[in-house]
Amino acid sequence: MNLESTTVIVNKNPEEVFAFLTKVENFEQLMPESKQNFEKINESRFLFQLKGMPEIVLEQKEHTPPTQVVLGAASKKLPFTLIADITATPEGKSETKLKFEGEFNAMMAMMIKNPIQNFINALAENLGKVS
Repeated sequence: MNLESTTVIVNKNPEEVFAFLTKVENFEQLMPESKQNFEKINESRFLFQLKGMPEIVLEQKEHTPPTQVVLGAASKKLPFTLIADITATPEGKSETKLKFEGEFNAMMAMMIKNPIQNFINALAENLGKVS
């Protein structure tokens, strides 16, 4: 299952957006209002829980400065990656799009598609508000 957020304009250059997204504690600012729990585990991992969802541990998998940050689920039970693609704009700002890629059976995909789409859209929208 592959989902994409809307593309958001961030009032920071790509290097600043990249630096922001590689600090896992900053993801707490991006979480939707339905966040029930957020905990930084270490420099590359964090745990979060949204209302009505299980706790999920995300970890930094790889990154390409300053254009891409890849996070992945730490658990093999829910295999997915969350990719942030960062592009410079002529005005010195950044365009950022989040992509969710996961392998789920058809029933699971049907159940989680809308909540995951809403989640990545909220992350992207909140990233656009970071100053």
